[in-house]
Amino acid sequence: MATDLHELLRSLRVWDPEVTSLPSFDPSAAPSTPLELFTAWFAQAVAAGQTEPHTMSLATADAQGRPDVRTVMLHGADTDGWAFASHAHSRKGAHLAGRPYAALGFYWPVLGRQVRVRGPVSAAPSGEAAADLQARSTGALAAALTGRQSEVLGSLDELARASEEAWERAQREPTAPVPSWTLYRLVPEEVEFFQGDERRRHVRLTYRRTDGGWDQELLWP
Repeated sequence: MATDLHELLRSLRVWDPEVTSLPSFDPSAAPSTPLELFTAWFAQAVAAGQTEPHTMSLATADAQGRPDVRTVMLHGADTDGWAFASHAHSRKGAHLAGRPYAALGFYWPVLGRQVRVRGPVSAAPSGEAAADLQARSTGALAAALTGRQSEVLGSLDELARASEEAWERAQREPTAPVPSWTLYRLVPEEVEFFQGDERRRHVRLTYRRTDGGWDQELLWP
């Protein structure tokens, strides 16, 4: 029997109280910088058992301004920016080379929270990218060594052969160089924190960068 997508969608509940307990959020008590609040919310998502809280949506645009989005992993967040990595020749790498501006989106449904980040993106020095890759798992290095991200793939057999070779090299050379591997940093100009509410009175707090620091303002849900 074919699945009725619309019926399935109507059957789903958002923030089911049987499995989700939405915390309160008092924006008047928010810290002065978005990094401080992000760090606190991230730690709370981890403590609440959120699956893979470090995954995020990354939105970029091509030369014609057409948007694209994918899920990537957060590699760090500090005063230098929110960090992620990819090959310079990947689709996202090409987008960022031509339009070095992006948006990030985190969603932690176990707490009914979202964080949205927008700003310019730049590539970190190659030494930092190499150190970042070497600090990750053998599998991450093997994937990077495979190296043909976003290119057309002829068959799954071709992928299996390349992956096997990359795994063997990663195990043999844990510091193998991957010249195209790039660590990117997004320096936030705007960061929004969204706290869901069962009665849809969601709290939205936005930080906007100014010459003197950060301005805060509330948004209608």
